[in-house]
Amino acid sequence: MSKRALPITREQNFPDWYQAVVRDGDMAETSPVRGCMIIKPWGWGVWERIQAELDTRIKDTGHDNCYFPLFIPLSFIAKEAEHVEGFAKEMAVVTHHRLMNKDGKLVVDPDAKLEEPLIVRPTSETIIGDAFQRWIKSYRDLPLLINQWANVVRWEMRTRLFLRTAEFLWQEGHTAHADRDDAMAETLKMLEVYREFSENILAMPVIAGEKPANERFPGADNTYSIEAMMQDGKALQAGTSHYLGTHFAQAQNIQFQNQQGQLTHCHTTSWGVSTRLIGGVIMTHGDDDGLRLPPKIAPRQIVIVPMLRDKPEDKELLDYCGGIEKELKAAGIRVLVDAKPTKSAEKRWNWVRRGAPVIVEVGGRDASGGNVTYMRRDALRDGDKIASHTSPRDAFVAGAAALLDEIQARLYAEAKARLDGNIISNITTFSGLEDYFGAAAGDDEGGVFKGWARVAWSKPEGEKLEAIADRLKALTIRNAPMVQDKVQGACLFTRRTRKEYVLIARAY
Repeated sequence: MSKRALPITREQNFPDWYQAVVRDGDMAETSPVRGCMIIKPWGWGVWERIQAELDTRIKDTGHDNCYFPLFIPLSFIAKEAEHVEGFAKEMAVVTHHRLMNKDGKLVVDPDAKLEEPLIVRPTSETIIGDAFQRWIKSYRDLPLLINQWANVVRWEMRTRLFLRTAEFLWQEGHTAHADRDDAMAETLKMLEVYREFSENILAMPVIAGEKPANERFPGADNTYSIEAMMQDGKALQAGTSHYLGTHFAQAQNIQFQNQQGQLTHCHTTSWGVSTRLIGGVIMTHGDDDGLRLPPKIAPRQIVIVPMLRDKPEDKELLDYCGGIEKELKAAGIRVLVDAKPTKSAEKRWNWVRRGAPVIVEVGGRDASGGNVTYMRRDALRDGDKIASHTSPRDAFVAGAAALLDEIQARLYAEAKARLDGNIISNITTFSGLEDYFGAAAGDDEGGVFKGWARVAWSKPEGEKLEAIADRLKALTIRNAPMVQDKVQGACLFTRRTRKEYVLIARAY
């Protein structure tokens, strides 16, 4: 079999394979600051496409973008005890505002201590709540619907590029409503926005559902998520939407005068997705040759690689490629001619690793015959051989948009078949769950693929739920799907009458 583009396969070591895709696909690298990442141009291009597509959906649902400070006064955070408890161990704290030169070294100036410590934004509910209590006075000001694109800091000790870093990028929506029904409708509307975006733009199938009480966002009444299955069988929480009740409104004094002239607290929501979506795309679609990008988020959907020979006829070949590029751009396709003075084979494999959806190689014979030779990144290989296709130039240009749509659909169908085919529903006892996932429930059996388990559930809370969480060890309850079949069998954990199904999996 022909050599793979990466030094390691998914089967050999999935975590190392993931790191190789990020590195060799030129997506990102670690930074001098422990736990933080440098997003390189190709990775940033993917994030820009994600931003553009999702930002349109956020605005189309009535939200306005704004921006809030990176620094949050400690007193704001401290107003919401449950919220603080959830983030306390991850907060970065600023205590001084100046350095000084002492014996030729820069040190913190002890006289520059802040009167109040500042928290580097872990999430913005508290500082946005402070603004909401000034902006909202009457029922006429509601609903208030805002979003911000920002960076946040959560001091993670075990990091992995895109999936879990100390600093990451995201969007966070925050809204205020007159009553629970309107706020809950907003919460579920944004969950559906995320589901549609993930499936139609990222080609990443997900299951939308509600989180159990122990997995809720700190301070929320209800948390909902979209969960995606990675190629190693683990779940990735790809987005969350939270109904916060009146907790933050009471803490921040967010009140409005209703139509009867009475002061009442607002009901608030928050929701967000982050750069971990890029990690999800890698682990959903990547293969042993590197990344495979869905065309809708590829910075360059088609890359043209002229087979240059450092001869005078190269100019004619470049002109031919430039003509194709111009025609494709006119059709609204993101295209690049890679004219770097590098061997065409090296350039081809570079774009294979990066996951460009279509890679076109054009040689002298192609140009003289009015043809192109191309490879589809979603179907790179035909058995032991690289699958290449030759087409008349005009036919290729005319069919390029349809080809990209076909690649997008094929990537989704492949991932959807994996998701649907790897959720088992025949486990009825906890011992059966242990047998499936490993005797210790958290043991990954050396990386052997395990999908998800769908089990009956009686919605226990409090100490009973905490005991269940301890018993599950490295497994977690991902969510209770919004779409439920008729529930059969007793609750796996309590043996009480079941109320719904939940999904159990190992997760990132």
